[in-house]
Amino acid sequence: MIYSILFFPLFAGILAQIIKFFIRSNKQKFKLRNMIAYSGMPSGHSAITISLATIIGLEEGWHSPLFAISAILALIVIRDALGIRKYLGQHGRVLNILVKDLEEDKVIDEHYPHLLENIGHTPIQVVAGSILGFLVSILGFYFL
Repeated sequence: MIYSILFFPLFAGILAQIIKFFIRSNKQKFKLRNMIAYSGMPSGHSAITISLATIIGLEEGWHSPLFAISAILALIVIRDALGIRKYLGQHGRVLNILVKDLEEDKVIDEHYPHLLENIGHTPIQVVAGSILGFLVSILGFYFL
């Protein structure tokens, strides 16, 4: 069903974002802005993409072209969450330090925005999000 292919991945992503508030190590307060947080445990990106690949595999077959496309999409998104966004966070951290030092030394007069530093995921966050997405689709497919 088309609705399950849309519903389960979206549900998995929303559930991952809600779970982030209850995991103490994420240090997130319940704010609407934090509902779309880029980092934290579990990875919402992994939950959505793995849930999508799983439900397409269950609905359309594991040998279908749609499953292959969704699995490759999941790999790309997860690779991005683990790698590129981690480096962007490191760059943001360094730039924030440099801007702060330059402002304290009165070298610059302009105010630069504070860059996000936590925008990537650790491998355990990705694994947790992937398991969550997989379970949402499996349970939804067999029990709903």
